[in-house]
Order: sequence, then structure tokens, then C-alpha cells
Amino acid sequence: MTAGTNNRIDTPRISRRDALRFAGGAGLAATLAGHPSSTTAQDGADAITIPDTGAQLPSEDVTFRWVDSGDVKAFFWEAFFPKYQEAHPNITVQYDGLPWNEIGQIVPIGVQNGNAHDVFQVPLNIPSAQAVAEGWVAPLDDIIPNFAAWKAAFPAGAFVPGITDFNGKTYTVPLTSNKRYGTLTLYNVEYMNQAGFDPMNEPLTWDTFREAARKITEQGQGQYFGLIFEGSQTPRFGAFVSGLGRMAGAPSGSGAAGVDDIDWRTGEYVYTSDQYLGALDLLLAIDDDGSVFPGSMSLNAPQARAQMPQGAAGMILQGPWNIPQWQRDNPDFEFGVGSQPLPNTGAAVPMTVGPGGANNLWVYAQSPYQAVAGDIFAYVGSLEGQRAWASIVSVADPPIFVEAQGATGENPLAAKAFELFNEQLRLGPDPRVRNPDAAQVFLELQPISPDFGTVVQGVFTGQLEDPKAAMEDLQNRASQELDRAIKAAQDKGAQVSRDDWVFSNWDPTRDYTEADYAALGG
Repeated sequence: MTAGTNNRIDTPRISRRDALRFAGGAGLAATLAGHPSSTTAQDGADAITIPDTGAQLPSEDVTFRWVDSGDVKAFFWEAFFPKYQEAHPNITVQYDGLPWNEIGQIVPIGVQNGNAHDVFQVPLNIPSAQAVAEGWVAPLDDIIPNFAAWKAAFPAGAFVPGITDFNGKTYTVPLTSNKRYGTLTLYNVEYMNQAGFDPMNEPLTWDTFREAARKITEQGQGQYFGLIFEGSQTPRFGAFVSGLGRMAGAPSGSGAAGVDDIDWRTGEYVYTSDQYLGALDLLLAIDDDGSVFPGSMSLNAPQARAQMPQGAAGMILQGPWNIPQWQRDNPDFEFGVGSQPLPNTGAAVPMTVGPGGANNLWVYAQSPYQAVAGDIFAYVGSLEGQRAWASIVSVADPPIFVEAQGATGENPLAAKAFELFNEQLRLGPDPRVRNPDAAQVFLELQPISPDFGTVVQGVFTGQLEDPKAAMEDLQNRASQELDRAIKAAQDKGAQVSRDDWVFSNWDPTRDYTEADYAALGG
């Protein structure tokens, strides 16, 4: 956070080359008035009130820097921050909504250089426990006013040891529900109807997904293609394989390193399962058909998303956050929402979400103005703030307070996504809920390299020629790192073992409850 005098919100669009400059806090000159969603943000501001939380805010002129992954979150912040600045004219908020791959560069560099954003999201490839252990982030207990009462108002399961809480302190705020997935079939209705498919009413299977991509590409005659994706963001390759693989019969955990892609019935990783390998083969086959939009490998998620209303492709597999963005920024774009591709035969298996929430925000440990973060968190983590969030963001990114979800209004396409999530997602177990000592393992876990998404990307680009061997190597390395982290935790006194990763009574077709934990015994 730096001293400043201008009352503005910066909403940058940066290149890879700008990452180092951004980490230093220079920012870009783009202002809210130039952002395509600013009109909507201004309209949504009526739902927002700025309370006096009792936070001891700075009296001098300061610039408060905030970075997250944007998407529909930006609709809320672009409505909220101007109102916040009106209430506190000496505080200028620099809001940077960036793709995850740029967050993965900027945040670590900022921490290393001692000038990270005051509030940030932890990069996807960094376990949150690592960010805590390495001193990146500050506990919120002494930052948020009336912390104990504030935390107690959240729904049960929002705060979980080893996920949000470490060593008896709370380090992050989960703003939204995590009952969602990011591989919905979002499609151009005109192109899909011409190809003879209706995914909203008849979900695509793996085979018909490939066929639809091929037919749309053929009818496009080089002007548009069947499928577009965000090839520059390696985690999205993993999301494609794991999403389809899990629903095809390789159920596994999700949410973070140490739980991702583990079959809770056995405690083993599923990277080498027939379903994961089959999903990888499907991706390769669609590419071999020539159905992938050329240039997809250079696109990040916002860039790929923006190509859809321009008519560049018939389908994209992304999340519900696309829905309000297209509706607001591209009102003439007719699109549909369908399930991610389902297995060709047999019943689809629900996918698993873990305890806790989503869109977790963290406060930089070296920020001199943590009270500003605490003031903002106090509001957005209240029922009033959650209702304002819901009224602006809608069900595409639903608030974590269930009682606030009624403020989302009516939106048939977003409601379709919500319907799919209720049908296709179940709450799974977590070792940290079963055994609090397991949280120490997550403090010890280190990212493996290359990770899941990078391996799939390497297979897709041909850098890795043997998919099965590549996935076997990935599985071995992931398992070895988990064993190493467990041993390191044991050496520090944690009463934990690999057995804590086995839930023999897990049924992926239903929610895992407190009674299920109790049934396992000690």
C-alpha cells in the first residue's frame, strides 16, 4: 500500500511483460469509466451501504491495492469500491481483476519484494497452508472488528482447520459458496441448433460433444470452430480431464493440493484411472479432428470467453461466471447452458466439493493498512453485504450465506447452472475435518512440478509423447509428496498417517456428513 491522492479505481489489462511492473504497484491508467461493466456496476451500487464497523482506519491519504481473479467478482467490486471511497475520501482503492496465470506471477513476486497487494488471492499452484507457513498472509482475528461475532454468523462449515484456519487463527474469508464447477458446456445457440444438438435439454455425451465440435467446425468453413479454450492457463487442462473423468466414474476430492484427485475410498490418486486417461484421449481426439479454435493456446480465460460472443467458436467449457458477463456486456449474444459432457454409458457420478467456501481473500502480512481490509471484510462477510453481493453477482457466484441467495433475482440461464450444480455436486470428506492434526500436513505440502495441468498441456502440445506414462509419473510424484509431507508433520509431533486420507464409507452419490465422520470411529 502506498501514499496517494487521486480518488480512482484502476482496472488494468496487463500483458505478461507487465507483471513485474505491476508487482511494484505502478498500476495502469485505465479507470473504471473505461471498463465495459462499469455501467452495470454503477446501477448495482444502490444495493450497497457502507457501515461504520469500528475499524481504526488511516487518516492520511493512502492507496489500497487489491488483486483477485476478476470475473463476476469485478461487478461487485466496481460497484462497491466507489461507494467505499465516497465514505472514506482519503482512501483510494486500486482494484486489479486479473487472470489466474497473472496472479500466479504477480503475487509471489510482490511477496518476495515486500510490496504485494494489500489483499490478494493465493495463486492456484500454492497451497494456502504454504502461504501461511511462509508468512505471506496475516491472521484476521485482530484485523476484523468484533471478529468472534462476525465469524459466528457464517454458515456451519465455512471455516475449517487446515483450509481457512491454521494454528488456531483464521487467515481467509470465503465469500461465496463452492457448490459449482467450472466446466459447464456454454454454447452458441445458432451454431448448435444448425449442428442438430440441444445441450440444454439433452446433455452431450463424450461422443456427441466431439461430434458437435466437428459439425460446428465443418459448418464454420474456417470462420468459426467447434471448441475454444484458455490454453495459456495450465490449470484449465487439468480441469477438463478431472471434470469429465470424475463424472465418468473416477470420483475424487477437489479443492486444493492434498485433496485434489484422490479417491477417498482408497486414499490413492486417480490420475492413471481409465476415466482420466479417457478424458485426456477425448481432448486429443477433438484437437486431431481440427475442431479447436486456432490460437487457443495463447488465450487466457477472459480472452477465450470474449471470443464466444464474437462468433469464433460454438462451445467453451467454463463456469457460471460467464453467464452474467455475457448478458451484461453482450446482450445480443444468444447462448445456452448445459451440463459438462457426460459419460457415453452408465449413470454419471456426482462430483465432489470440499468443506469451506470459494473466492477466498487474504491480507498481506506486511500491509501497513490491514485495518482497511478488516473494515471491508466486515461488510462483505455480513448478511447485509452478502445480500448486496447476491443482487449484483447473481447465482453465477452465489453468496456463502444461504439466506442471502434470495436476493439474486430471476435469471433462467443462471438458474439452469444452479440446477445442474444441485444435481451434480455433493459434499465430500476432508482429512482435516476428521483429524485436526492433518492440517499440519497441508503446512508441509509443496507444489509438485510439473503439476497436473502442465502435464496435460504437455501431452496436448506433443511435448510428452506417452500420455499413460506421463500420468503415471504424475501420480507417483503426487503420492510421494503426500507421503513426505505426512512424515514431516509426524516429525513435528502431529498424530497423523496416510490412513486419514481413506474414508471407507464414502459414497460419492450423497453428501458426506458429520455422522459419516463419526461412523469411522477414532
